[in-house]
Amino acid sequence: MIDPVLLRENPEAVKRSQIARGGSPDVVDDALAAEATRRVSLTAFEELRAEQNAFGKQVAKAPKEDKPALVAEAKVLAQRVKDAQAASQEAEAAYRAAIDKIQNVVIDGVPAGGEENFVTLREVGEIPTFDFAPRDHLELGEMLGAIDMERGAKVSGARFYFLKGIGARLELALMNYALNTALENDFTPMITPTLVRPDIMGGTGFLGAHADEIYHLAEDDLYLVGTSEVALAGYHSDEILTFPESGSVKYAGWSTCYRREAGSHGKDTRGIIRVHQFNKLEMFVYCRPDQAEAEHERLLALEEKMLASLGLAYRVIDVAAGDLGSSAARKYDTEAWVPTQGAYRELTSTSNCTTYQARRLDVRHRPEEGGRTQPVATLNGTLATTRWIVALLETHQRADGSVWVPEPLRPYLGGLEVMEPIA
Repeated sequence: MIDPVLLRENPEAVKRSQIARGGSPDVVDDALAAEATRRVSLTAFEELRAEQNAFGKQVAKAPKEDKPALVAEAKVLAQRVKDAQAASQEAEAAYRAAIDKIQNVVIDGVPAGGEENFVTLREVGEIPTFDFAPRDHLELGEMLGAIDMERGAKVSGARFYFLKGIGARLELALMNYALNTALENDFTPMITPTLVRPDIMGGTGFLGAHADEIYHLAEDDLYLVGTSEVALAGYHSDEILTFPESGSVKYAGWSTCYRREAGSHGKDTRGIIRVHQFNKLEMFVYCRPDQAEAEHERLLALEEKMLASLGLAYRVIDVAAGDLGSSAARKYDTEAWVPTQGAYRELTSTSNCTTYQARRLDVRHRPEEGGRTQPVATLNGTLATTRWIVALLETHQRADGSVWVPEPLRPYLGGLEVMEPIA
């Protein structure tokens, strides 16, 4: 939910954000009208309740012979109060529904437009070249005995797979390397639930335009998460946080993630680029709102450090407003070069959600001793995921189908320097 004060005091800024996202500015006017109705209804209810309290005292002091008439009048007044309360609650619900349609207000400088309107901030590393015809990650994975798509489809259907042998070890090495990186930067490790309640899924902003991406267990009314961000955002819901001296609360969530990939028919059907199930280590930060942009840069720096240490060529893009999702006010994607596609493909992203999620989930802090509580800011960023295997195999492949192991991963693979094709 956006800041109601910003909505009242600067609705034009909110409208500009909606337009930059490709959305309708009319939702801003609808929310303003709903708020006006809410205020009128609440005032009417409070005035009637005050009248009822005063009348109750009058009845208590009245002579015995006058009380029957006054009690009858009190019953009529009580019904009016009840009706006014119902109207106020209905107006409050309508206001909440209206303001929830407004996406987070984008930060100044975020490019306007859709998916293709991103701005490239930098390209890092040397794009690999080969003196042989490079193989794609699936062919390499099959030669190494690392990936089995055929049996994944047999067991679970399209876009499922088995990682086996060195493939399973490689993913665990990546995840453990990412976890140790997070630990070195004061993140608390978490293994999170992968099923969450509707209020938590909705509170993070995932039940909007992209709700069709999410698996829903109707009988239990629970959702399978597409990122541990959801569970970590809900971890402190309805709480007042006390920040440590470092100024932020930081978690690193390891979880299996699930996505329906609705609307992706025919896209990335080969290999493990776009699949229904994968593992991910997600950074999640709660901080004071005035620290959020600096925290965002720190998350991005950690993602870049990981990619560079593994010898991957990558670029960082400032994602356009229309491609942010409802919760993010700014998002940076870090995309690695995939040789056989001749293109950069997203491996990580990091989002600054400002106070949007915290307002919906009621996560607050107290800036001053004895002062009023205020919403915190939330941020997230991916530190490793299954898709990284794609770029690693293709970037570090050799002519015979073997793959060089980047040095940071070797301690997690028993010192292995080269992954060799199996006989």
